[in-house]
Amino acid sequence: MTETIVIAEIAKGTIHATTSELVTAAQALGGSPIIIVPCTDASVADAAASIQGASKVIAAKSDVFNHYDAAGWASAIDAIAPAGTILTSATPQSKDLAARIAARRNISVVQDVVAIDGNQLTSPVYSGKAMQTVALSGPAVISVRANVFDAAPSGGSCDVAVVDTTGNMATAVQEFMARASQRLDVAEANIIISGGRGMGSPDNFVHLEAIADTIGAAVGASRAAVDTWEAIPHSMQVGQTGKTVNPNLYIAVGISGAIQHLAGMRSSKYIVAINKDADAPIFQHADYGIVATWEDALPVLQSTLAGMMA
Repeated sequence: MTETIVIAEIAKGTIHATTSELVTAAQALGGSPIIIVPCTDASVADAAASIQGASKVIAAKSDVFNHYDAAGWASAIDAIAPAGTILTSATPQSKDLAARIAARRNISVVQDVVAIDGNQLTSPVYSGKAMQTVALSGPAVISVRANVFDAAPSGGSCDVAVVDTTGNMATAVQEFMARASQRLDVAEANIIISGGRGMGSPDNFVHLEAIADTIGAAVGASRAAVDTWEAIPHSMQVGQTGKTVNPNLYIAVGISGAIQHLAGMRSSKYIVAINKDADAPIFQHADYGIVATWEDALPVLQSTLAGMMA
């Protein structure tokens, strides 16, 4: 079954009620959808977590979402959304966005859908004088008319992940530490900070060690780092052919998120990813993602954590 992704409709800085209708439409395709919330303030996405039927909420936090720019929005959402069928509202802006995302992914787009029956989509043609039904044979981008599907009820409580591309590192670090503290039991805290080949050199692992010393964490590494540099021993490797870990907080720095690595740490209670590549698969599994180089991220992380521990 292909993944279904709902792009939340935002109006005046809040999630519009039609987002709940999109969740119902997505469920008609099968499965529980992921909701992506384009925002400049990640707290906006918390409201989406209460929509029943969603499996996960991703707050796509970026300055580009301050004002609608078709190319910028499509690029930012395309980088964050997993592969699958994407649903948007059939507003003029969202229909434009749907077409652009479909073009970027080289998949079909179906606009103004008013009925879904399995993989059969119905939409009006000839100014509404006739209806057409098409069959999906793979991932597509679909815009759905408002007030056609019943709104999914509230009362859900799915997880909210944040992918932050704003470049404001101090704010990003403070936000993810605040979110992590809501889920971590300090009395049982165990933390791992791991580096990948994106660290550039084994010498740069001293920055991870400094942070680890500040918060009492262990330092790990990806298989790519271990295989590339002799200075990084296999005893540090986290992954399918290394160690399987289950900490309360796992911080992955410069790690792309290969399946082999995920197998060793995906059960961590709270995952933070720092990577300069917004397309890195690790962001699809992280609770909080920061799109930045380690050179920008780690000094701010170190100073912020040092202040919190003082």
